[in-house]
Parts: sequence; structure tokens; C-alpha cells
Amino acid sequence: MIVDDEEAARYGMRRALSTFGYNISEAGSAEAARALLKQHEPDLLLLDVNLPGMSGLDFLREIKSSNGNGPLVIIVTAHGSERMAVEAVKAGAHDYLSKPFELDDLRLVIKNAAETVQLRRENYSLRRRIEVERSQRGALIGNSEAMQKVRAMIDKVAETDATVLVRGESGTGKELVARELHERNSVRRNASFVAVNCAALPSELIESELFGHEKGAFTGAAARREGKFEQAHGGTLFLDEIGDMSSNVQAKLLRALEERRIERLGANESIPVDVRIVSATHRPLEEEITNGNFRADLFYRLRVVTVDIAPLRERREDIPLLAETFLRLASERYELPQRSLSQGALKRLVEYNWPGNVRELKNSIDRAVIMAEGDEVAPKDLPDEITAGMPKSGIVEGDSDSEGVRVPFTADFREDRREFERRYITRCLEYTQGNVTRAAEILDMHRQSLQHKLRQLGLGRRYVSVGGEAQDNADS
Repeated sequence: MIVDDEEAARYGMRRALSTFGYNISEAGSAEAARALLKQHEPDLLLLDVNLPGMSGLDFLREIKSSNGNGPLVIIVTAHGSERMAVEAVKAGAHDYLSKPFELDDLRLVIKNAAETVQLRRENYSLRRRIEVERSQRGALIGNSEAMQKVRAMIDKVAETDATVLVRGESGTGKELVARELHERNSVRRNASFVAVNCAALPSELIESELFGHEKGAFTGAAARREGKFEQAHGGTLFLDEIGDMSSNVQAKLLRALEERRIERLGANESIPVDVRIVSATHRPLEEEITNGNFRADLFYRLRVVTVDIAPLRERREDIPLLAETFLRLASERYELPQRSLSQGALKRLVEYNWPGNVRELKNSIDRAVIMAEGDEVAPKDLPDEITAGMPKSGIVEGDSDSEGVRVPFTADFREDRREFERRYITRCLEYTQGNVTRAAEILDMHRQSLQHKLRQLGLGRRYVSVGGEAQDNADS
């Protein structure tokens, strides 16, 4: 928006900028600009200081006081008014121009400001994504007695530097507990939280991953590399699935915990480290000790405090709150209308045993949000393992919790499942506009596995992954 009382000046600036594709509006006074701002807010405001009525400087202060995140303002001052320009910058102007100016100077200032606007948008988008991800793991969700005990334990332990062992089945949220221990009232909360999945790394690499290595320490070590202990210095190191760690690395980990020093592979000197260790496992470590797979001395060193997380099937009263939270977050993430859970869908969520725990619930809600056609998530939108046993045809009679699902029924379970998969994957690909790579991410599958499934279901001729995109191809 150009705000200048001289029509010829507005015309010249509009001509100079319109060739670059900017959408431009004009106002001859602060009052006229204020009225326009109520209709739409521009990204940039080119504001002359000398205006009839309210001055440009006063208008700048008004804009910044009412909306600190409003448009970027570039002040235009008369020649020799550098003091006025300094005042404007102090009041919140992004930049300034002094009349008379060259049109190239105007274009350059606008170009730089436009880049700042783009960075602002990207930062906002990134912050929003971080907020969504944080809320997904967020505060521990649930009011069951089991979750209240977990939160109470975290409150007691977070402020200390005690080593904590978190135990629970896969998908119960062990890393979430570790992050809560790090972030809630911990003196280490402003330092790094570094997570290592011990089960995901080959035994020959985990030592280098934890302790780092020097250049030439082994084949392929082309440069010195810091390990996770050094990266977490001053903060928290989370060792997930600690029960999968080899005996050799267990011994070195125990030594690091006791001496608070580590040695990079190939190094001759030790390095002091200050980290808090939080570990997690789904394995019964006491049995692993009996079987000779885990060191007893390391177990007792890690288990100063133990936090046990109950599986979801043992705290079903938390499922409605978890489901509603995941429903809202999924709608935001996939930019879909906010939907609610039907009573029939909620009933089946509560009745299901959830072998994958909270992680499985979240993924099921994500898929249901994508599959839903109306304002509600119905039972037919849920994965088939959750709705196993529900009627397959006709309107359900006498069940107030069911929506009634009309699905072709055959006596062949495998053919019914095949038809469900065909419809489910087709709708997912429709949602991603044929992007096989994106669909595979949503379905929690490898892209190659999805391509194989498409061929199995007779959809391979329609969807072919080419650089992540899908296209019609009769010869695939």
C-alpha cells in the first residue's frame, strides 16, 4: 500500500513496482489508509511522513501499537530529514527512503522488504509446525489413575539429576516421558535433548554414535565426529530401547556413567561430559540379566528411579481424550475441516485392545480423518482391525451407537479385505493427488511396499511412482 498525498508520486511508485507483479493499493492520507486497512492488510506499507491530518510518523506508531505483527512499514522522508528517519526506525519502521530517490533504490528497498516478509511467513509456518508437533507429544494426555501416577513421578524427579529408567510397551510414549523430565522444571531444560534409538543402530555403529570417533579410527571415518554424549553436554541423553545394546557397548556406557568421561574411538584422551541419562525399554531387564543379555551393574546404575507406563488397554478411560486431541491435530496437519467422532466410532476405539498403544491410536485417527466424508468420523472410516466383527451390510438395527455401514459382503474374508484395501489406498492416493511417496508416508509404509501393494490390488496400471509423483501408465 502506497500512502502519499501527492498523486503524481503515487503514480510514479505504482508504475515502478507494478511491473514486478506486486498488488498495489493507494491512499492519500493516514485516515484513508486506516479505512483500507480494515478491509485488507498489505504485506508492505510505503508511508510518506508529510501527510495532511495525521502525520506518517504518528500513523506508524498507531499501526505498531495496535498490531505489532502488522505490515512492514517503509517510511519516505524529505531530503535532509535523517533525524526523522531514525525516529521512524525506532518507532518500528522496517526501512526508510529519502526523497528524491531513484526508482532503482525504491525497487531494491521493496525487494529486500519482500524477502523479509517471505522469511516471516516461513518462520511462522515453521513455528506452527513445531507447536503442532509439540502438542502432539505435548503434556501427557489422560486423567486415569495410571497417568496421574506418571505425572506425579515426573514432578518429583524432573528437578533432580537422577538417572531414570522408563518402562512400557512399544507405543506407550516413553520418549514423551523422557522429554517431560527434561523440559519440566529441569535445570537442563535450556540445553539439548538428544535421543538415540539403540535398537535402530547396528552394534558396530552404536559405539561411534554414542562416543564419537577421530579421523581414521575405522574405514570410512573421513573426519572427526562428535558423539551423542558430547552433543548432549549440559542436557539430557535419552537412550531408547536400552535392552538391545550389545554387551561391549554396555560396558563402555557403564564406565562413562561412573567416570563422567568418554573417549572417542581412535582417541587417546578422555573428554569430560555432563549429561543426565534417561533410558527406556519394553524388555523385562531382570529377565535379560538372568539370561546373561544385560549387565546387572548397568541396570542398577540406570534404575535410580523407575517410571512405568501402563498400556493403553489398561487405561481405556483416557482413549476419548486422546482420540479428540489426535483428531484436532490431524485436521490441522492435513488442512482438513475439523471433524468430530461419532458415538459408534468412539465405542469401537474404546473397545479395541490397542497392541500398538498410543502410537497405533494416533495413526488410526490420522487415517480416519483422511477417509471421513462428512463432519463425523464413522466406524467405517476406522482401520478394519478395529471394526472387526461389525455388521458388513444393511442398516444396523437396534444399535444406537452405530451409523450402519453399507459395504458389499461376500463369504470370502480375503476378498473383503482386498476390496477394503483397494478402496482405502485409492482414497488415500486421491487425497495426495496421486503422490505415491506422500501416500506411503500417511499409510506408514515404505514406498516400494506401497508400489507392490498397488500391483497386488490391480492398481499398478493407474499409479506409478516417478520422482515421488504418480501418473497414469497402462504399461506399468
